[in-house]
Amino acid sequence: MNWNPLVPELTVSNFVESKRFYIDLIGFEIKYQRNDPKFAYLEYESSQIMIEEVHNDDWKTGELEYPYGRGINFQIECSNVQKIQNTLLENEYSLFREIKDTWYNTGKNFVGCRELLVQDPDGYLLRFSEDLGTKQGQPMRL
Repeated sequence: MNWNPLVPELTVSNFVESKRFYIDLIGFEIKYQRNDPKFAYLEYESSQIMIEEVHNDDWKTGELEYPYGRGINFQIECSNVQKIQNTLLENEYSLFREIKDTWYNTGKNFVGCRELLVQDPDGYLLRFSEDLGTKQGQPMRL
């Protein structure tokens, strides 16, 4: 197994519910899991995250309040955002924003992403991003 150099660990309020969301609805796979505390290291294509049920420990930086992770979104590169959206909708899971194609100006060209936004059960904002390639555009003035 390859270990990514940056892997966010998300504190979750209900491990079983979060595990169901990430594995059954999104398609992550468990790379390994512990029961005390409840923890799983997950992988989806080349992205990795960890989830751990909240417990008393010395890493707590403050009180957790829904939605968790305010001010951050996690971009997860994937090969097929439509498949994820279809599974979520079939399971009547609310989307934060349906699929949208976005072109980002890099200063030299535009990079395209087909993006889907969804919040996990604790409110973490996930941005699934499918590569649309690049296209030429006017250079950005600095």
